[in-house]
Amino acid sequence: MTKKILLVLILTLCMTNSTWSQVIDEGSQKKAADWVSQLQLGDKAKEERVTQVIAKHLAAIRDWHNKHADMIPDGAINPQTGKKLSALERQVIADSSQPASIRQQLLDGLNADLTPEQVEHILDCYTVGKVAFTMKAYKEIVPDMTADDEAYLMNNLKEARLMAIDYKNMKEISAIFEIFKTKNEQYFTNSGRDWRTIYRAYVQRIKKNKK
Repeated sequence: MTKKILLVLILTLCMTNSTWSQVIDEGSQKKAADWVSQLQLGDKAKEERVTQVIAKHLAAIRDWHNKHADMIPDGAINPQTGKKLSALERQVIADSSQPASIRQQLLDGLNADLTPEQVEHILDCYTVGKVAFTMKAYKEIVPDMTADDEAYLMNNLKEARLMAIDYKNMKEISAIFEIFKTKNEQYFTNSGRDWRTIYRAYVQRIKKNKK
C-alpha cells in the first residue's frame, strides 16, 4: 500500500508540461516586458518573442508552485537530521521536482534571440542581481582573493542563479543561493583558510573603519 501511495505522489509531481496552465497572468506579462525593455533590442518582433518566452516561463513556475507547494505535508522530517521541515523547506522540495523542460524551454527561447550577455542579464533579473551583489561582498570579505578563488566562487554563484530561476519567490531563491554560499565558504576552509576566521577579520575591519 505504501509503495502505491509513493508511486501516485511521484507521478503527480512529474506531470508533463502538457498539463500546465497556458494562462499567462498580467503580472508575468508585465514583468517579462519590463525585463526585455532593459535590453533595448530595437527589434519589435524579437522583443515580442523574448517577452512571451519569459512570460510563459514565469506563468509555468507560478502554476507549478501553486499546485504543488503543499504536496509535502506539515510534519514531514529531514531524514538526515530528524528535524521537522519548515514551510520554506517543504516548498523548495516540491518546486524542485518540476520537469527540467520548464527551465530548458526558457533557456532555448532566450538563446535563440539573445547574446550570452543578454541572457545573463535576464537571469540576473530573475534573481535580482544576487550574483554580482554576492561576489562584491566576497571581495570585501576576502581582500587577497586570487583569480582561481574568484573563478570558483563565480562558477558556483552562476550555478545558483541557474537553479534559482525554477522558484517562484525571493525566499526560495535566497534559500537556493544559501546552498552555494555554504559551498563557497567550505571552499576557503578546505584550502586552509578558515572562513569563520576570515569573516571575523572582516567584521573587525568594518568596526575599525567606523571609529
